[in-house]
Amino acid sequence: MNHEKLSGILKAVSKPGRYTGGEFGQIIKDKSRVAVRFAFCFPDTYEIGMSNLGVRILYEALNRAPSVWCERVFAPWTDMDAKMKEYGVPLSAHESGDPLTDFDIVAFTLQYELCYTTALHMLKIAGIPLFSRDRDDDAPIILGGGPCAYNAEPVADFFDIFSIGEGEEALPELCALLERMKKDGSYTRESFLREASHIEGFYVPSLYDVTYNEDGTIRAYTPKYPDVPTRVRKRIIGDLDNAVYPEKLVMPFIETVHDRVVLEVNRGCIRGCRFCQAGMVYRPIREKSPETLCHLAKCLYENTGYEEISLISLSISDYSRIAELTDGLLTWTDDAHVSLSLPSLRIDSFSEELMKKVSSVRTGGITFAPEAGTQRLRDVINKNVTEEDLMRAVGIAFSSGKNSVKLYFMNGLPTETMEDISGIATLASRVIGTFYHTPDRNKARPVSVTVSVSCFIPKPFTPFQWEGQDSLEMLKEKQEYLRSQITDRKIRYNWHDAEVSRVEAVFARGDRRLSAALALAAEEDMMFDAWDEGFSYERWLSVFERAGIDPSFYANRTFGLDEWLPWDVIDAGVTKDFLLRERERAYAEKTTPACSEHCSGCGANKLGGKTRWCK
Repeated sequence: MNHEKLSGILKAVSKPGRYTGGEFGQIIKDKSRVAVRFAFCFPDTYEIGMSNLGVRILYEALNRAPSVWCERVFAPWTDMDAKMKEYGVPLSAHESGDPLTDFDIVAFTLQYELCYTTALHMLKIAGIPLFSRDRDDDAPIILGGGPCAYNAEPVADFFDIFSIGEGEEALPELCALLERMKKDGSYTRESFLREASHIEGFYVPSLYDVTYNEDGTIRAYTPKYPDVPTRVRKRIIGDLDNAVYPEKLVMPFIETVHDRVVLEVNRGCIRGCRFCQAGMVYRPIREKSPETLCHLAKCLYENTGYEEISLISLSISDYSRIAELTDGLLTWTDDAHVSLSLPSLRIDSFSEELMKKVSSVRTGGITFAPEAGTQRLRDVINKNVTEEDLMRAVGIAFSSGKNSVKLYFMNGLPTETMEDISGIATLASRVIGTFYHTPDRNKARPVSVTVSVSCFIPKPFTPFQWEGQDSLEMLKEKQEYLRSQITDRKIRYNWHDAEVSRVEAVFARGDRRLSAALALAAEEDMMFDAWDEGFSYERWLSVFERAGIDPSFYANRTFGLDEWLPWDVIDAGVTKDFLLRERERAYAEKTTPACSEHCSGCGANKLGGKTRWCK
């Protein structure tokens, strides 16, 4: 924010520490000595953005280049947004307080489809034209990245470039190209975008023509020029041990969502859950060594003072050297009174040894994700865990003194029946029974099981990408049915709003025609759709209707197996043939083994990378 005007309005807003800047560890450079100014925007509040690992890594990677200054930008909350309009304060960067119009590149990480309206609102209050076609050579280049970039089409008309895949090496390369073109005088927006399309991992939507069939499906994506790639291959970091990772952090003045040291143990997942986009697009699986992780943990602890270290991965207990890593950390974390957090524990790789290490430094409940209530449906989604695996895992937890278990499920999965739904209640009841059949359980406190159920959303680059989402009415019917099946007061039932999930599905599977709806939403100042305070299903239905959009065409329609999908312009590593094979196996109720047991030929090996599993 503009620092001079900022001081006059901070007393009128909640959590002014969101906007002050000046934190310990922030990077300040002499802007007269840098060639490229890069604004890294997180389309949500400061507390959430400052907890994001990608922000921390890319902030470090970009600022290591002497000629680049990367600064942070967060979405102002609604009270601050109103005051900025009242006082005529444009959205500005955290470090310098300069408006975004002063920057060369304004980049957004798109973590979740429902952040689109917030990102567009940030452009609007920054004074940057919403549509890429309306920006001249003096306007910043607008860049998008993150998980949603794998299907960027709903926001393609608003962004100049998308970074596909991992950005630690790609983004500095893009900045170097911009620096060179500005120095030699060859820069124009058009020429830069054309050159950027030649760098692996960068998708420039304006360089492709999209045609449609009479039934509304996509006919083709066609490059406008012969030097533009027909498909854009994602970028990966080959060797994670030598990848950029911060040893110091910007320390927030206020409490954030994750006030802790975060260690990224690996990327990718050896499993192949058929609903999981992350497990597919983050392939191939690559690991950091325990030596690297122990070094980073010690540096970050000493430089931050945080008293918790969280080891993050899509499945931390599948890390092949987990025992060696935890042993190395526990040589000093116990004495330093630093707790060790191991989220994303797999049911079938959870062990008593691991539980003992966790319980020595961590209290509270434990979380597992069976995902489905019956073995048949778990086989359909390739979860590769059994009821016996779950009872063994919770038995270990109960023997170690735990009394609280949280179980994650989904409803609306392909082939799901009401029997599968009632199986969720049955499974939760059996967990309660396991507690009482555990002789060395903690008898001082009662047992509690929390059942948390989200709605299935078909995501790009998964074997279920062709499947239609259940109708809104069916999703709600299943939610109510499960509620009626849970009769034990020791079981708490939480469920995700089906209306939110339907809108998310529209944008997850959408194409460029959705820009009309998003532009209308931006015009009406819609934002923070990922928050209960900001989301309105009725308002979205109105926007879709006025924009001529049928939500069911995207959310509920089963896509043709030979249909051109909006994201087919992107090469995420896994092949469509592999996804089709997995879809066939799902309907045959056949499982596919983990990568550690057998290579199933997903295609990600062509991307290279230091991995022990890909053949």
